[in-house]
Amino acid sequence: METWNFKTPPESNLGDQASLALRDREVLLEGNHLQGKRIALLITGSIAALKAPLIARSLRRQGAEVVAFTSSEALRYTTIDALEWSTTNPVITKLTAAAEHLSDDNPFAAYLVVPATYNTINKIACGIADGVVTSSIASAIGRMEKGKTVVMIAPAMHGSLHNSILTASLQKLQAMGVGIIPPFVAYGKNNLPTEAAIVSAVCRVISNSSLKNIPILVTGGATPVPIDNVRRLTNRFTGTLGGKIAEELYYRGAKVKLIRGQGSYTPPDYLPQQTIDSYEEYKTTVIQELTQNKYHCAIFSAAVADYQLAQVFPGKIPSGGALQSINLIPTAKVIAEVRAKFPHLYMVTFKYQENIDHEQLMTIAHQRLQQGYQMVVANRGEEKGDNGEQVAYLVTPEKSPIKVIGKKEIAIAIADHLTLTSDPAVRPRAADSGRNPRNL
Repeated sequence: METWNFKTPPESNLGDQASLALRDREVLLEGNHLQGKRIALLITGSIAALKAPLIARSLRRQGAEVVAFTSSEALRYTTIDALEWSTTNPVITKLTAAAEHLSDDNPFAAYLVVPATYNTINKIACGIADGVVTSSIASAIGRMEKGKTVVMIAPAMHGSLHNSILTASLQKLQAMGVGIIPPFVAYGKNNLPTEAAIVSAVCRVISNSSLKNIPILVTGGATPVPIDNVRRLTNRFTGTLGGKIAEELYYRGAKVKLIRGQGSYTPPDYLPQQTIDSYEEYKTTVIQELTQNKYHCAIFSAAVADYQLAQVFPGKIPSGGALQSINLIPTAKVIAEVRAKFPHLYMVTFKYQENIDHEQLMTIAHQRLQQGYQMVVANRGEEKGDNGEQVAYLVTPEKSPIKVIGKKEIAIAIADHLTLTSDPAVRPRAADSGRNPRNL
């Protein structure tokens, strides 16, 4: 254990313009996917309710304003003070003459029941409105049926309570348009998923991005080639950027899938993904995925191997001796094969260089565009931000290159570009792409 020097922490710069009391409750924004949105967080009587303050703060990190509604049983597992501190709003524990369950004056963009107990789920399905949570959801469903809000529940209960009655209630609610956030199943229980998974589900349902329901393939990470049965040639790239791109698109509601090589970066579990172990597996998987599914766009941020052994050594090369030579030959360019096989696919490709200047980098990027790719994300190893961040240039035929600093900012910039250029012709029909959150 590290020895603490008892040094006083520096002053926080969160909420500099806020009062001292509010500043203590500020959160560091991680995104703006819920900016300007009011979320009703409805908490019921489960031990999982102790996570409610953390969920509230996670929602706020995406810009949401959160108001907590609690059943009396919920306050056995969390407290009014904790919820008020985490939401910065008064907690609704009972209904008064102000008709808090109706929220006519300041409506909510979404109602999130978390945790949703066996008792509460079945009551909602039967139309029972006998308390703060159930009455609020009854009103919310009425709004939902008019397209004015969304309703989501996150079930949490012991496995023995997952009976046919619960299943019927869940199916009924889902058919009505209520979004069911899948639980994390472990230890014989339906457990709440992580705060990040819950927030991502809310963001996807609320999203009004033109990328919502658009199929997009993203690749990332290294694609090693074998030397023998135990050794591989690879590179130092981690796949972090590809993961950040996929996350940003996922939050916007895109039907994204990430194909990634193994690296030090691990994407969140809720993100649809497939891990590959080698260049050959990467190439086969990408072509197969694009063949079997209709994608609007593919973003190729993977650090694909440029060379492979002419012949892989059988078994394991003995240790200790001098290896005379390794004969390397170029690998086939996966993006070129994709371009040839799928001429209508919108392709975003990446180009990394070292030991060249900016003008040379831009020349190489424009040469890549001339090969039929719609965007090139180009960067040089020598160019970094003030804090060592990755610096990249988004190069397209239509506009001057856009300079972006930082992996997250690069991901946002790519998503913004796709938002402006998404082709309505390949979007799902309106009936499939509305606000109904059945499939999370």
